[in-house]
Amino acid sequence: MTQTQLILDQVVLVKVDATIYGARKKLNKEDLVLADGSKLPPEDLASLGSKRLLDPDRLSVFNRLKKEAERICLRVGTRFLGGFIVPVAAAAQVTAELDRIAGDFAQARAEFLDGYDGAVQDWMVKHPEFACIIEKAIDSVALVATRLTFDYLVVSVALPEQLPKVEVERLESKIGSLSEQMFHEIAVDANLLVEQSLLGKEQVTRNALRPIKRIRDKLDGLSFLDHRVAPVVTTIDDLLGKIPNRGSIEGSLLQEILATAMLLADPDKTRRHGEGLLAAQVPTIETDADVEVEETLDQTEAEPSVRSASAPVIAVTVADNPDFTDLFDGIFDDELGSELATNDWTLEVLLDQHQSNLETSHGAEEDHDSNHATEPATVPAGDDEDADDSDQDYWF
Repeated sequence: MTQTQLILDQVVLVKVDATIYGARKKLNKEDLVLADGSKLPPEDLASLGSKRLLDPDRLSVFNRLKKEAERICLRVGTRFLGGFIVPVAAAAQVTAELDRIAGDFAQARAEFLDGYDGAVQDWMVKHPEFACIIEKAIDSVALVATRLTFDYLVVSVALPEQLPKVEVERLESKIGSLSEQMFHEIAVDANLLVEQSLLGKEQVTRNALRPIKRIRDKLDGLSFLDHRVAPVVTTIDDLLGKIPNRGSIEGSLLQEILATAMLLADPDKTRRHGEGLLAAQVPTIETDADVEVEETLDQTEAEPSVRSASAPVIAVTVADNPDFTDLFDGIFDDELGSELATNDWTLEVLLDQHQSNLETSHGAEEDHDSNHATEPATVPAGDDEDADDSDQDYWF
């Protein structure tokens, strides 16, 4: 399964279909009262624009509801193909909010249509000199009713089985740009927060942090669009965890909030920040692997100790003889150090043997002294050779 299909399986496409009556008509030449000798520019040079048929404030409620519907979708989703990609997990919440807006829109529509004729009359009274051009352009209530609608549609998006490769690549390219669109929308919200609530302020209330919380929730819900999102969410969580439960926010904490908001206001820096945090996590993973390797090495090195337990004579000889306490010094040094240690030991044994030979030649008649003198040269030499051989077998 491709990455594109994995993304599409986790989202739905919400299309908000809202039409709002413009209450405008084209302004014609005959609508103007020109002084003698006045000349209008040709249409290919300039257009006359439009004329309003009623007070635009009468339609503001519909524009507000349409924008609110878009904000609801953008709160958890991002723009895509003229609609909004929304996580499947948040679809029920979004549709419930859109149903509420549809009800508010229908109520406002009914009230507007009931007062439509009165609104037009009020507009002509306000502009008596141009009442005639307004009256000629008035639309019927039935026509206006068809131009005031609100609806929405929720659909799933999938890659078709039978589609030319170039078309599939075009759709995959659109899906691949979703993360870029998401970071752009986050930047717009963060920039508004900085300009309207944070910049130049010495202290703010907790209400000022609501946009950051909304940004955090949106990033968290759409984290499957970009692997760099998760560490950014963690950064925001760490910041929100420092916010006191009550009282104003000021000082270094306010500066940290401002710095975070300014970071989010730059899409490129936000992506680089997430990527940097991910890169910083790599050594932790390598350390875990190294621990496993060290444990394996520890187990491997432990095996010779077990084998040495089966040869207690060697262990006792080394431990009980004080003359050999330095035998294993530098055992982990480099090869040169090991050779020097071996040569020193060999020289010491040869000197002991030579001294023993001298004592034997001068005191042959003193058998007990001779035996006593040769004992250190004979017994330890044999033991040392065994110990040395065992030592080489043990470590190498």
